Amino acid sequence: MTVTVHDQSLVADLRAALAGDVIDRADHRYEQARRVWNGLIDRRPAVIARCTTTADVVAAVVVARTHRPPVSIRGGGHQVAGSAVCEDGLVIDLSAMTSVTVDPAARTARVGPGARWADVNAATQRHGLVVPGGEVSETGVAGLTLGGGMGALQRAYGLSCDSLRSVEIVTADGVVRDVSATEHPDLFWAVRGGGRGIGVVTAMEFDLRPLGPQVANALVLYPYEQAAAVLDAWCDLVPRLPDTVSPEYALWSVPPDPAIPAEMHGMPVVVAGGLYAGPAEEGLEVLAPLARLGTPLMDATAVTDYAASQASLDPLFPSGNRYFFKSQFLDDIDDDAASALIACGEDRPTPSCIVVVRTLGGAVARVGDEETAFAHRGARFNVSIDAGWTDPATDAAAIGWARRGWDSLSPFATGGVYVNFAGLDEDADRDAVFGTHAGRLDAIARTYDPDGILTAATARH
Repeated sequence: MTVTVHDQSLVADLRAALAGDVIDRADHRYEQARRVWNGLIDRRPAVIARCTTTADVVAAVVVARTHRPPVSIRGGGHQVAGSAVCEDGLVIDLSAMTSVTVDPAARTARVGPGARWADVNAATQRHGLVVPGGEVSETGVAGLTLGGGMGALQRAYGLSCDSLRSVEIVTADGVVRDVSATEHPDLFWAVRGGGRGIGVVTAMEFDLRPLGPQVANALVLYPYEQAAAVLDAWCDLVPRLPDTVSPEYALWSVPPDPAIPAEMHGMPVVVAGGLYAGPAEEGLEVLAPLARLGTPLMDATAVTDYAASQASLDPLFPSGNRYFFKSQFLDDIDDDAASALIACGEDRPTPSCIVVVRTLGGAVARVGDEETAFAHRGARFNVSIDAGWTDPATDAAAIGWARRGWDSLSPFATGGVYVNFAGLDEDADRDAVFGTHAGRLDAIARTYDPDGILTAATARH
């Protein structure tokens, strides 16, 4: 690939300005540095600025203002659409900024933008405290939170963004701003669910909640032929469960988990699960009805270590595999919606493809719709259609399956899309992702980035 004079000048200015590493296409580390979790993404940036401090981030943004390359921001690098890496541009790489500092007395944590949920869980669980995070501990904290942050504790404690107290952010003018409900409240509103592009987040302060280290966790497998009956019973049960449970229903194939008998590996199954956000000893009783939705193949409900339970899915979604996720929000799952959902599950092209129904409500819905940029507070369910595969020859089949499944659920959906599960760039419709908040987000972006230094490459999101 040709290296232009512009690229050379950009690289030279970055090297003069940053204390951290600057990796260009001639660097032996380049191929590894440009890779992200999703192996489907194969983009070749002109240069990667591996920042180690907020000062490095400021320097990178100032250089970007001068040279005007496409810019992407990498935190954990786990976003399915691969937004962490751009083509022929500048990657502001925050992956080395992984610090997590906990104040157990104040019940707060300050988290670096490159930290993953495993880092946060390790630090907070020493004190029996949590931030509501995602369901795979290798997920980046910043990316998940900026998109809202659905997870296993959402009905009890809200989305990840609902636990934010403040954020340090570098805006496109190279200014470091501390934003909160009282300082730059417009930016604080935007970073809670508005996705990427408003600025470069360099630190997040979260409120912590007491939970762990031991929690009750439900995991029940049912035969696939019971899918419709179990879904019907699950939908009846959900309104009767307390907000301390965020129940899930999934159509999957048994993964090669050593904790599951080998003869079950690869078997199509229905999964019912949920984590209890309260004392573990009372959680087992509350979760017990999830094992009475049909005739289980296996009930692995147990008291487990919180951090370990949050990491249990990590090996099943390894870095380098290929992924494509689409999602819909639903207010109800009637017979027709259920039929479409189950048909999608039956048509999965690989055993790693999964259809997941997550419940919202509870603490998610108790935050006012206008209080944050997250636009889907009123929905009762989110359906995620997650394609996973390894062979590039399967790309068209896997992506096509997810898009067809998404289309089949559209007649029953709200029209909203979760930004973190929005497909690839061409799939993400801005109005569907941000709803009535899109105009307000655009106005904030124009205020802080009128020249599109950080937002031009992400204008569709």
